[in-house]
Amino acid sequence: MIKRQTGGVTMSDLEKIQRLREKTGLGVMDLKKALEESGQDESKALELLQKKGVELAEKRANRTTAQGIIVSYVHADRIGVLLELNCETDFVAATSDFRGLAKDLAMQVASMNPLNKEELINQPFIKDLSQSVENLLQAVIAKTGENIQIGRFTRIELGVIQ
Repeated sequence: MIKRQTGGVTMSDLEKIQRLREKTGLGVMDLKKALEESGQDESKALELLQKKGVELAEKRANRTTAQGIIVSYVHADRIGVLLELNCETDFVAATSDFRGLAKDLAMQVASMNPLNKEELINQPFIKDLSQSVENLLQAVIAKTGENIQIGRFTRIELGVIQ
């Protein structure tokens, strides 16, 4: 591993920052600070970042979410989902992170058939069972800096009457 200095940061530090950035999508300065606070331990830095994401989400929880998008997802022409995902501004609603979250949530609803938002939030995320849907939501809130709320959703399955 190269230990060359680059403006007070070693190449191995840059590699750690890059790996954390790939996992979280957060800014370089936030990642550098988390690594410094964790004594350059990547797993501890990731835990710190997740904790800060939860705190940020809690601070933003009361902000109005009057913007957003409605997404649809159809699986194998047999299951369909419409899902409303809300945020604070139309700018964030247009970002790939927000749109990706909406699509992932629609897939989650199609796959796991939650009865309500609370059940959805508490489910393990289908693409990464090591995190919950709530963790996923908090990560996007931390990344966008806005409150994000799941609005309404409906799931239709061919041949099933609810």
